[in-house]
Amino acid sequence: MILPLTPLRFLLRAAQDYGKKIGVVDGQRRLTYLELYDRACRLANALQNLGLKRGECVATLSFNCHELLEAYYGVPIAHGVLLPLNVRLSVKEQAYILTHSGSKIVLFDPEFVDLCQSLHEDHPELIWVALSDTGELPEWVHPHCYQQLLAAACPQPVDFTDYDETSAAELFYTSGSTGPPKGVMLSHRTLYLHGIYSLLGFRARATNIAADEVCQMHTIPLFHANGWGHPHTVTFSGARHIIVKRFEPENICRLIEQERVTAFSMVPTMATTMLHFADLEKYDLSSLKELMIGGAASSEKLISQLEKKFDCLVFAGYGLTETSPIATMAHLKNTMGDLSEEERLRRQAMTGHSIPGVEARVIDPSGVDVPKDLESVGEILFRSDTVMDGYWQEPEATSRTVVDNWLHTGDMGVWDEENFLLIVDRKKDIIISGGENISSIEIEKVLDAHTAIYESAVVGVPDEKWGEVPKAFVVLKPGEIISEENIRSFLRDHLAGFKVPKSVEFRDELPKGGTGKILKRVLRDPYWKDQQKNIHGGG
Repeated sequence: MILPLTPLRFLLRAAQDYGKKIGVVDGQRRLTYLELYDRACRLANALQNLGLKRGECVATLSFNCHELLEAYYGVPIAHGVLLPLNVRLSVKEQAYILTHSGSKIVLFDPEFVDLCQSLHEDHPELIWVALSDTGELPEWVHPHCYQQLLAAACPQPVDFTDYDETSAAELFYTSGSTGPPKGVMLSHRTLYLHGIYSLLGFRARATNIAADEVCQMHTIPLFHANGWGHPHTVTFSGARHIIVKRFEPENICRLIEQERVTAFSMVPTMATTMLHFADLEKYDLSSLKELMIGGAASSEKLISQLEKKFDCLVFAGYGLTETSPIATMAHLKNTMGDLSEEERLRRQAMTGHSIPGVEARVIDPSGVDVPKDLESVGEILFRSDTVMDGYWQEPEATSRTVVDNWLHTGDMGVWDEENFLLIVDRKKDIIISGGENISSIEIEKVLDAHTAIYESAVVGVPDEKWGEVPKAFVVLKPGEIISEENIRSFLRDHLAGFKVPKSVEFRDELPKGGTGKILKRVLRDPYWKDQQKNIHGGG
């Protein structure tokens, strides 16, 4: 028997097997899985009543909320394509994405009405639906808000056999650091298999908790890279979604204590913020079983500090929008024997090994796998059913990225005999100084170990003699005072001389994207603006 593979089956299972269970908590709003299913079906009917046709995009512009979670299912139920917009993009970028995707409807939080006003001027043809009724919206907004449209719609039941598993279900646009943003297409089949594979990856660890007992807090924005897969895996497990609108330490701790949260994910900047939250010890965080750190390189020190503070398993994970996104997890394998505490932490801070269903390679410029010695650097490649179905309307860009069924990630790394990967840098972030390759991540890990430094970033800047040299941007902890020379002296004690940044710039804060990931291109680009060519060939 061959049935369509679609994440809609995840919601159907949750409604059938866990219908009366509270599946979603969003502030004071609590929804059972039957209610989530009913609302998703009503949303699908409402979108069709608005004129949505098969294969057309529905964009969302909102922070995390239960309505956005509902859209993960309601839009594809209507045979549409969900396009969560990153709220932190510029008006110009948002306008480009709406044009390029051919979006028909935008579901938006009224707090973004000023941004939507600017976008409406360029896209008067779009249907703009507010997620709530504030009573003060412009005339170009649809007269009925999201809640009113759902109330008037019919909850049509889902027949998942009616869906083409190869059709696009979700569309996410990349940052566009090397040109206009590119839309990553994820089909029903791709998303279904990513949900299965990542669940198998999570279950590979012994956390003494059943899948349906998980209480997952959505700390990662749902508009970012498929919400790291949690809208699907949590639903399929019959587990509980805890919606977090903004990442604020006090609210995070309150929710962990109140809802008995068992798991959530962070990027390193979020983790650092939590570690420095003064009232952390005042909350009961004993329900936590695991934390996953992704989005940027981690360190043994960070993993160790988090495990001590939260008394739970902490490990790194890795992926790209193009891999749906989870591709690797740094949990230990039973083939690795007894490890020392130092080695365990080192492993859990690595990029990790592939989740089930994903194959990895690390190749040199000639396409040959590099030795598994944790020293030989190459580009990381992936092959899997979870790799994107292509870039929206950009076949040439797709063919440059996916070659012979292998996705070229642009991440440079090393690996070992256990197939554990360790990213040393992005291709565009590798600093080539006087012919030597310098990893910005290596320097940042040393900087972040300094007791006075809160966070840091290192980029390559032009240099007349060496071509380019490392430059460090540093944010100090509150009350700390330290000189540039002190930092450079500290680095010289831990790094080869040519890796030590030639300058250190102190900042009150570093530019960050939607998940809190530091945007190195924002730091780097001004220094290369007037260059005739970029040493990295456009990166």
